[in-house]
Amino acid sequence: MATLPDAAQSGTFTLGGDLPVHRLGFGAMRITGQGIWGEPKDPAEARRVLQRLPDLGVNFIDTADSYGPEVSEVLIAEALHPYPAGMVIATKGGLTRQGPDQWLPVGRPEYLRQCLELSLRRLKTDTIDLYQLHRFDPLVPAEDTLGALKDLQQQGKIRHLGLSEVSVEELEHAQTIVKIVSVQNLYNLSERKSEALLDYCTEKSIGFIPWFPVAGGDLVKPGGVLDTAAKEHGVTVAQLALAWLLKRSPVMLPIPGTSSVAHLEENVAAASVTLTDEEFESLSALGK
Repeated sequence: MATLPDAAQSGTFTLGGDLPVHRLGFGAMRITGQGIWGEPKDPAEARRVLQRLPDLGVNFIDTADSYGPEVSEVLIAEALHPYPAGMVIATKGGLTRQGPDQWLPVGRPEYLRQCLELSLRRLKTDTIDLYQLHRFDPLVPAEDTLGALKDLQQQGKIRHLGLSEVSVEELEHAQTIVKIVSVQNLYNLSERKSEALLDYCTEKSIGFIPWFPVAGGDLVKPGGVLDTAAKEHGVTVAQLALAWLLKRSPVMLPIPGTSSVAHLEENVAAASVTLTDEEFESLSALGK
């Protein structure tokens, strides 16, 4: 009988000093409809994906109230509640939806309080382990937005706070208002605009959750440089890209998403792919 892939092989990172997670997690954006809008094409398979996570050692799930909207959080609770011991579910608030692929930030305190209360209800929990501000609202002072989340944290409804799509300067400013334990920015082998932020997070032991963790474009085309390197390693392009992320920094928490059990198992198998320093450097050079 074949051994199951095990996310524990990716190592452990402790969010906020008290919340250990296996570094290779699961992003629950793809268990929704096209344009991250509405129900998934195959709801039963989406539930099977979620139910498979504990078997594969995945104990960190990242979602958001805007995925669907609401669909992703509802499916997570349907598939996994009561949650297995040690399962950490992170969600986000602060983006509104006007239709498929449309997103608009709203950071008013009263709106975020409502977002949090509804996420608690959908996820069937009293406390969100990691609640992330999905985007800063340019029309609302950061002090007001983060102040509201700090109040909810003090009420015990949020354990830890994170941010999404921020600069080093925005993170440093946020830290003067409330403790931030994670950031979530676009980052992968071919998209490294957040390099300075990642270095800052590494230095400060702040979790870095790269969204869109598997590179796209020319780099991953069949017969391309990454495809060739993956074949030499006996792995898929996605596995190689995830292994590169895991080696890039000890605070890196990749969350590849999928709506297919087979694809999920393939992604989790990246936890056991080990790159030498030379392989890592050559891949880093390819991506630039």
